[in-house]
Amino acid sequence: MADIANKYAENTGGKFYVDNQCIDCDLCRETAPENFTRNDDGGYSYVFKQPSSPEEEAQCKEAKEGCPVEAIGDDCS
Repeated sequence: MADIANKYAENTGGKFYVDNQCIDCDLCRETAPENFTRNDDGGYSYVFKQPSSPEEEAQCKEAKEGCPVEAIGDDCS
């Protein structure tokens, strides 16, 4: 389960984020390309844009559910 205390600083503010458990598998970037991108230097993904439509929201949820290491969170606490 993703930990908001360990989220990458590059994540844009909002509901979805990626934490330091990311293994750079590319699943989230393929599933929700309008919302996730890669930090090439660090070798991990992060949320560069929060979902702005029901379709993007669904894609982000799908990416979270498919993440093999549970590095995607969807809370803002």
